[in-house]
Amino acid sequence: MTKPFRKSESPYLADWFAVTFRWLNLLGCVASLGLAESYSVVAVIMLAQAVMWNMAVSLMAIFNRRIFAHRPINLGVDILISLLLFVVTGGLEGPLVWVGLLALVTAAIYYEWRGVLPTALGMAALQVGLVYLMSDGQPPLQGVITLAAGTLAAGVLLAFLSTLLMNWLRATYLTQVRQRKEREQKVQALERDRLGAFSRMVESLSATLDYTVVLDTIMDMSAGALGMEDAGANQLVRAVLLFGEHDLSVATARRFPPPDLRVSFPAEKGALADVIKSGEMQRVDDPAEDPELSRLVVMQSCRTAVCLPLMRGLNAYGVLLYGHPDPDFFSSERLDLMQMLNNQAVIAIQNARLFHDLAQEKERIIETQEEARKKLARDLHDGPTQTVAAIAMRLNMIRILQDENPARVAAELETVEEMALRTSQEIRHMLFTLRPLVLETEGLEAALNAMAGKMRDTYQQNVSVSVSPQVVDELDLGKQTVIFYLAEEAVNNARKHAQAGSIQIRLRFWHKDEEIALLEVIDDGVGFDVQAVSREYEQRGSLGMVNLRERADLISGVLHIDSAPGKGTRVMVIIPLTESATDRLQRANNKTKG
Repeated sequence: MTKPFRKSESPYLADWFAVTFRWLNLLGCVASLGLAESYSVVAVIMLAQAVMWNMAVSLMAIFNRRIFAHRPINLGVDILISLLLFVVTGGLEGPLVWVGLLALVTAAIYYEWRGVLPTALGMAALQVGLVYLMSDGQPPLQGVITLAAGTLAAGVLLAFLSTLLMNWLRATYLTQVRQRKEREQKVQALERDRLGAFSRMVESLSATLDYTVVLDTIMDMSAGALGMEDAGANQLVRAVLLFGEHDLSVATARRFPPPDLRVSFPAEKGALADVIKSGEMQRVDDPAEDPELSRLVVMQSCRTAVCLPLMRGLNAYGVLLYGHPDPDFFSSERLDLMQMLNNQAVIAIQNARLFHDLAQEKERIIETQEEARKKLARDLHDGPTQTVAAIAMRLNMIRILQDENPARVAAELETVEEMALRTSQEIRHMLFTLRPLVLETEGLEAALNAMAGKMRDTYQQNVSVSVSPQVVDELDLGKQTVIFYLAEEAVNNARKHAQAGSIQIRLRFWHKDEEIALLEVIDDGVGFDVQAVSREYEQRGSLGMVNLRERADLISGVLHIDSAPGKGTRVMVIIPLTESATDRLQRANNKTKG
């Protein structure tokens, strides 16, 4: 079934031309009638109907709609209106003798010369016939000839003009279509290049775990992934700012002068502070006025800048910084792409950081194992080895005394026996600390009590243990092992350096918070200046504090040492028991460091 209306996405230009010229013709009719002062009721009614018809056609043109057989219907209506107006206004003697132009113009617009020439012939014939009927068979010959000749001449002229006009319109339309296709092809090519660059960037980021390669890849390929042309890319300022201990510093950059590469930012004010606090992209309209970005020389020529957070969860790695002299450069489309690039960059940086941390952790484990071997060698050398050497010397002396002074032999043998027993205890204690089997079989509290007993038996060091069973129930074996070695390291440090009369080991919940535990090792020894020892620690031979800190890191704990000369020492390790507690503890620790 044929639909009465059809719609186009683009305007029907021929309809707009036809409607426009019809309005002009109708306006000319009204003007001609007014000048001749020959209005009649019938003429007014005809003109009103013609106006209503053109209004309806105009509305269809506005909404890009057409009725079925739109062109022939429009031409037929215009022919009918032209002939009726010609008749009711007096024919050859009336003011609208030219009204046939209404139909000719419509035919010229819709059908060009193929339509206007037959229409002109038909109109000339119909008008002559009407004149003949109106004059009772005696028409004025000269007027008839003039009317027919004028109609035919107008048809020929309109045929010529319509052909020129429509050829020009077609050429213009085809040019526009070709240009639109070229623009679309160019946009598609740019989109393919951008997607290709984005894919290459993602592939490059995924193919390496080298931290410096990841950062350089982000800088080198970001402009291409954003689909920027050479001119725009050459003006794009970009940098990766990463956190050191406290401040942001330039890890890598493009188009930064050498002085800018040495600038660091506390990220306490302006866009950098906002992006870190909110975790969302920040756009700066005038970076030269920003309290921190203004310190960069390169930002003085930039009219706009964008900061994107390199964050994953609570881990803030740094900020991606972009700047450009064009204030409208960062369109919404580019901002969306930059956000996508930023997400990929965060994942790549996180993977590279994790790999880097893993490599460092591996090195620390190797160093810790090496230090444990050195410690064991020192302990063996300073303890059992010396005692065994002393036993050998006393045995040699006993052999001599058997001949010279037999009465002293029994006393010397008793001394040797004591030395051997003490050496055996020291070796057993070393073996216990290397692998406390009681920790695996009976748990943390039993292992700490066993360690305290061996301290008393071997070194005559008083050690008391207070452990909350509820805390131990929340700890897996891995954490219990780390906590045991933390306590053992702290107790050994106190025994060797503090000259303590007593040492206390306490494990309990932190301020009744059942998600955080607190390990304390407290002695009443001589104490020390914590800051002074920390500053000189690289020159010290012992790694006791380093071992404590690294072991605390293994369980996401926070180490704090409270001591002063003459006031004893308190080693505290705050231990999170859940993931939420770990997040809270890290956040609080970051604030304290900040």
